Amino acid sequence: MEFHIDKTITLRELQATDAGDIFRIIDSQREYLGRWLPFVETTKRLEDSEGFVSSVVNADEASFEHVFSIRKNDEFIGLVGFKDTDRQNKKTEIGYWLSEDRQGQGIVTRAVKRLCKFAFSELGMNRIQIKCALGNEGSKKIPKRLGFSLEGIERDGELLSGGVYTDLEVYSLLKRDVSRD
Repeated sequence: MEFHIDKTITLRELQATDAGDIFRIIDSQREYLGRWLPFVETTKRLEDSEGFVSSVVNADEASFEHVFSIRKNDEFIGLVGFKDTDRQNKKTEIGYWLSEDRQGQGIVTRAVKRLCKFAFSELGMNRIQIKCALGNEGSKKIPKRLGFSLEGIERDGELLSGGVYTDLEVYSLLKRDVSRD
């Protein structure tokens, strides 16, 4: 599955061949990505990224999550996708990360907007949430731009590199919030 965001940006469902690109960016940007993403610390070899990709693409139907590579002119630049989906209650979470040199272009905002549309119209979701580490100013701009509501703070919600907990800002968007527009 692919979503074309514009002439240069495409979201492509994760493929086994993406593992090398994922590892290459994580390995070359450990300090930058590791500040907010706990998996960076445990992604030490290509095999770690291969294991992650395999767990996504080979998941059984009950636990399958749509995860997409973000591509600019077909070059891998990041990931965006769903996690912790609760199909019974029709809610999911969107997570994302982008290569440092591709920040500030609105790429993730447009990608998340497209995934929200997909979640509401095709997956039948009623609620989408995004969690951002307190202090991660760039990340929290995305749900704010897209009309998500800040619900509160999840205290010590994520364990970051070095064994440090961080609080998470929890944002949500309901299907009825976008159907008013």
